[in-house]
Amino acid sequence: MLRQMAWNTFKHTGNVNTFIELIEIENTWKVINMGILKTKGIIIAESNMNDFDKMLTILTPNGKIGCAAKGARRPKSVLMAATQFLCFGEYMLYNNSQNYNINSCDIIEIFYNIRTDFEKLKYAALITKIINDVTDENQNTYKILQLFLNTLYMISETDKNLDLILSIFEIKLLCLLGFMPVIDKCVNCGEKEELKYFSLKD
Repeated sequence: MLRQMAWNTFKHTGNVNTFIELIEIENTWKVINMGILKTKGIIIAESNMNDFDKMLTILTPNGKIGCAAKGARRPKSVLMAATQFLCFGEYMLYNNSQNYNINSCDIIEIFYNIRTDFEKLKYAALITKIINDVTDENQNTYKILQLFLNTLYMISETDKNLDLILSIFEIKLLCLLGFMPVIDKCVNCGEKEELKYFSLKD
């Protein structure tokens, strides 16, 4: 019905924006009514539940989502790889009126080099903890997710100094959170020449 209304509106007014908006509303209602959510995301926390299940926290472009992965710990489960820490993929979730459950996942990246290097894993775990602390449900986290993935890629695929990568990540994250530092002048006197150091305290 909404699709026909959208098409009729477009034919009579020529307003393509109204047409697109009504289609989006229809698609949203389809998702709500079916209780299905398809989204890209990365696992930032996992814990065991019952004998073979997992409870996961997924960071998506629209905030964190807590969901259960039934049978993910079984040896032959198709969800075993997709529900591991730092697995990035496209997840199909369904809502059973109480919480989300993972139905399937197409894995995009597992950051294998991080898993085989303890030092890289340590830094990846640290930035993941930071991400977990500053994000919440129903929050626009698209840029934060993008920064997170880029940082994990740098840790995984390059030999750059890990402390440098961490520092760049922290400064960029502060900017995204609205705490952009002043680096082009002295915050005390306003001097712009001969700047020699940067102080987090000031």
